[in-house]
Amino acid sequence: MHYADFFLNLRRKLPKMSKKYIKVNDDWELADALHQEEEDIRRHAFLGMNLTAESELALKHTYTDCLFLGCSLPVGFKRRTKDSLFFPNMGELFHLCSHLYTADELYEGYEVGQPETYQQCFDGRVYRHYLKKGKRAEDIKETLARTMHDHSISDCMHEFLSGYDERHVVGVMGGHGLRRTDQAYAQIVRLSKRLTEEGFLMVTGGGPGAMEATHLGAWMAGRGELEVMDALHTMRTAPAYTDEGWLDTAMRIRSRYPQRDYHSLGIPTWLYGHEPSTPLATHIAKFFENSIREDSILAIARGGIIYTPGSAGTLQEVFQAAVPNHYLSFGYASPMIFMGKEFWTREVPIWPLLQDLLAREKYKNLLLTLSESENEIVSTIKAFSEQTQ
Repeated sequence: MHYADFFLNLRRKLPKMSKKYIKVNDDWELADALHQEEEDIRRHAFLGMNLTAESELALKHTYTDCLFLGCSLPVGFKRRTKDSLFFPNMGELFHLCSHLYTADELYEGYEVGQPETYQQCFDGRVYRHYLKKGKRAEDIKETLARTMHDHSISDCMHEFLSGYDERHVVGVMGGHGLRRTDQAYAQIVRLSKRLTEEGFLMVTGGGPGAMEATHLGAWMAGRGELEVMDALHTMRTAPAYTDEGWLDTAMRIRSRYPQRDYHSLGIPTWLYGHEPSTPLATHIAKFFENSIREDSILAIARGGIIYTPGSAGTLQEVFQAAVPNHYLSFGYASPMIFMGKEFWTREVPIWPLLQDLLAREKYKNLLLTLSESENEIVSTIKAFSEQTQ
């Protein structure tokens, strides 16, 4: 049973109340909750909080219909609760997240110029543990820990996205094998930079290739062409993600050109942990379960998806996105933009196939664009975002 189903089944056994849970996931929110005048605290969700640090104050209250996920609790605390749920912290590698990852957190301990230090950073330790336990682990504690982690990441991701108009979230799909020296890489960088500057949040699978190019573009938003050219030149010294120095060059760009004004969202997975997560995404929602990750990207990119040349994974994503657009699952269809005429009409002729399926009404409602032009792609996305919902 999936954790979400498990959780809902448990909640059905508790008294039904319409009020939403109040999240408590930092010290300020904890202080606010514990200093309220009411003795009984109701329907609060405490995420990774250390209540032992405030034992005297915490034990002055009672707690009804609350959630405690990965919290440290004072002795005797549970006796002061009613109809509440407790989920333990499953260990350092699987803590319940109260915010999305940053590159600083994933790569803490990594030293530029010393690739062997990847094994000691958080991302490296988790991936090593993941392989040791098995990509499809059989240990129930392991699977529960992964599921709880992914649930908390998903929750944080949707909280982060709540700050954006859904039609301003744009996805980019494309091959992880795209080299930094390829012309298409630079084209994606400039397109992403422009869309970011226009107020769109760029989202990808958070890996190398076309995904990294998207985040590099978003990272360089607000800077001039000479700085973009310098960044591209630096990145080209390690063209493929398998090259030594691939991660180092991205780290140098982060250091040389700090980004504080623009954001992008990467959604990678430890299933493909051999492909490093790009540190150029300002916010990173990294999952264990790849199916959750893939569905999340397609579901949140309501502002449209730009398909750049790719292989099997990219082709799969085309048809995955076509289904909710066909059925108007989210109330409307979003643009599906194919960047690269030669690739999508001849090398991988998905464009004529989709045109034919639309003509025969095997698909309906699809908003398709085939273009090489940065201006046309930007115009298409902006025009859609400005439509009345």
